Amino acid sequence: MAEDQQPDASEGAGVTYDFRPVAHGDMILLARWLREPVVAAWWRDPVRQLAEIQQDLANPQMEQVIVTADGDPIAYAQVYEVHAFDAPHLAAQPQGALAIDCFAGPEGLGHGKAWLRELGDRLLSGAFVIVVDPEPGNMRAVAAYQGAGFTDRGMGNDAQGNPARIMTRHR
Repeated sequence: MAEDQQPDASEGAGVTYDFRPVAHGDMILLARWLREPVVAAWWRDPVRQLAEIQQDLANPQMEQVIVTADGDPIAYAQVYEVHAFDAPHLAAQPQGALAIDCFAGPEGLGHGKAWLRELGDRLLSGAFVIVVDPEPGNMRAVAAYQGAGFTDRGMGNDAQGNPARIMTRHR
């Protein structure tokens, strides 16, 4: 791993991260986070996004978690097998590869590298590769993924034709 991919020594130091399933009671918190400008810039249309998150609670192909730091909620993540949904830019990924989509609430800013590394470690105990696909201009997300051990694998276009940066982390 390149030295510039190491997490910041102060980020997450002494913090315990955990991942609990999203519950219907989390919708108010998620709605607040989705309206935050730093989230809404990349997860556009907060009303639609919240409806999709709520709908996916019943989808067995989607695991949704609230990330906590020392018990306090700081972020949202959804995990799924890359071939479970229409994602042409991820078609070359092997069967069993897992994809992560996520965002941090204001409380989670500065924690991304640490909790993404922890989540990645847990997911890689059962999968060979995990993949993320941030928008190319979302440099905060790209930096967090790099700091969590993800490697840039180039660009692709998602199902809507939008560009996406493909980043992977292997076991």
